[in-house]
Amino acid sequence: MSHRSSSKPPSSQRRKIMMGIVAGAAGAAMALPGLAMAQQFPTAKVNTTKLAITDTEVTVGQLHSATGTMAISETGSIQAERLAIDQINSMGGILGRKIKIIQEDGASDWPTFAEKAKKLLENDHVAAVFGCWTSASRKAVLPVFEKDNGLLYYPTFYEGLEQSKNVFYTGQEATQQVLAGLNWVAKEKKAKTFFLIGSDYIWPRTSNKIARKHIENVLKGSVVGEEYYPLGNTQFGSLINKIKLKKPDVIFADVVGGSNVAFYKQLKAAGVTAKTQNLLTISVTEDEMLGIGGENVEGFYASMKYFQSLDNPNNKKFVAEFKAKFGANSVIGDVTQAAYLGPWLWKAAVEKAGSFDVDKVVAASPGLELKTAPEGYVKVHANHHLWSKTRIGEAQKDGQFKVIYESDLIEPNPFPKGYQ
Repeated sequence: MSHRSSSKPPSSQRRKIMMGIVAGAAGAAMALPGLAMAQQFPTAKVNTTKLAITDTEVTVGQLHSATGTMAISETGSIQAERLAIDQINSMGGILGRKIKIIQEDGASDWPTFAEKAKKLLENDHVAAVFGCWTSASRKAVLPVFEKDNGLLYYPTFYEGLEQSKNVFYTGQEATQQVLAGLNWVAKEKKAKTFFLIGSDYIWPRTSNKIARKHIENVLKGSVVGEEYYPLGNTQFGSLINKIKLKKPDVIFADVVGGSNVAFYKQLKAAGVTAKTQNLLTISVTEDEMLGIGGENVEGFYASMKYFQSLDNPNNKKFVAEFKAKFGANSVIGDVTQAAYLGPWLWKAAVEKAGSFDVDKVVAASPGLELKTAPEGYVKVHANHHLWSKTRIGEAQKDGQFKVIYESDLIEPNPFPKGYQ
């Protein structure tokens, strides 16, 4: 029996081919907005400074400590920036271009941060960098960004006393965190005596210098102790003995990174708890609480602009999306939220400028508002800091904070008179 070959494929195969054509057409239609956007903003027009930008892609850098003592604090920043970038890409990217990330590890070492910043700017020609955590790492990379005219979005609350054309500070400076927090604790707890404790580098030392001036000159109180410990230090026994001897109204703490685990566990073991001792931290967020354990911090206070428990629609959406991507047990702290703002503020500035050129993005940034911010609302000031609120959270046993105070929006003032 002979078989004649037919030029037509079987009906099932024809259906598959037709479905493929329809799907392809649908995909092309979905790609059109991005394609049209890229055609509207040709690469030669939006990239006149030889950044890593093609017709379809724009490359950015991520520069945080994925290893070392600061990884406990910086992992959340890495995650939040990636979430924001994924969301922006799912909306079509920026000016029709998807964002590609080159991630570098500063490894909790300041010279390494400077070396990696140089690589990202001079070898990879990234359009922007989202990164750093400690002020020491930021100070290490700052000369590189200013020399190479790079763009850094820095997410951490910090001491202020800095302003650079090449940096946007999405965390709060000292007037929005240190001064506001001290005002609250002095008023609510009738505090007059303070013991200052920090890690031994620029941010805690400068923050405590500002705190001391405010305590003595404005609050008319006194500092009864001031101590500093190396990053990664785990021995706080002698310090705790001094605290018990001095009996301050408030311990003001800016210990950072993994040292917090030892510090708060040793405080509790020595019987120093919120039942008899006020403590106000400007460095422990939900991220650190995960390592410390809520039971070791319960009842102490933190001065931040954001807590995961904030009750607003923006934050509920953000928390749900963060947990969907990084796991139901993941937590979100103040710096994590501030890191999430970076890519969105960059996107808004690029789109307003109609260009990825750093000078044009910088010029377009002042006055930008982000009404979708999880913290509620932020606005970019001409000094490259954000208008934000100060909030006081009371640490809970479950590792979250209960918000017990919220200020009005505070204008950023990185160079407050009388505190320098």
